[in-house]
Amino acid sequence: MNIDTILFDLDGTLIDTAPDLAYALNTLLKEGGLEAKSFEQIKPLVAFGGKALIKFGFGCDENHPNFSNWHQRLLEIYTKNIDLNSAPFDGIGALIKNLVKQRINWGIVTNKPENLTHLLLQKLNIQPGVVVCGDTLEFNKPHPAPLLYACAQLAIEPRRCLFVGDDKNDMLAGSNAGIKTVAVTYGYGQVKSDWNYDYKINQPQELLELI
Repeated sequence: MNIDTILFDLDGTLIDTAPDLAYALNTLLKEGGLEAKSFEQIKPLVAFGGKALIKFGFGCDENHPNFSNWHQRLLEIYTKNIDLNSAPFDGIGALIKNLVKQRINWGIVTNKPENLTHLLLQKLNIQPGVVVCGDTLEFNKPHPAPLLYACAQLAIEPRRCLFVGDDKNDMLAGSNAGIKTVAVTYGYGQVKSDWNYDYKINQPQELLELI
C-alpha cells in the first residue's frame, strides 16, 4: 500500500479520554444531588460529546432551562481534570515512534473543540504534524472538509492517506474525502459492517501491517 500519511481520530482512537469525561459528568451529577452513572454506561457516549453526556446524565433534552448551564459546568470540570486519567491507548506510543522512524506523516482530525484538544495534547506531550478540530472549520466529521484540510496542510494527496477511527462518522468522513478508512475495535464504538470501513484492526500495532 502506497501510504505516507496516517490521520487519527482523537477520543477513543488515539487517547483514552473516557475516564476523565466520566469523572466530569459524575462530579456534576453529584453537585446536583444525583447518583453517579457507571463508567460502562458513559463510555459509549463519549464520541458524541458533552451535550450527549448531559442528556444522558440528567435525562433531558437541550430545551431544558438548565441545559446550557449544566453543559458549561461539565466543560469546566473536564478542563480542570483533562489529564487526570486520560492516556494514549496501549501501543499508541510505539506506533507513533514507528511512524516517525519510517518518515510517515501523522496527524489528528477530531470533532473535539480546539481549546480542549490542544490543552490535552499539551498535557500529554503529544505533537502531531497537523491537528484539525471540530471548530477549526465550518464543517466537522462526517463532512470531508476536515480530512481534506489536514491533507492540504501536510501537502499530501488523500489517496496516499489512511484515516483511523472508532466511530461510524469517522468512516463516513474518510469515504467522503476519498481516504481509505481503518476502524479500531479497541475504542468506544462497537464496530459494525454497515460502517463500510476499508480495514479493521484490534490493536494499534496492526496498523503497521497495513502500510
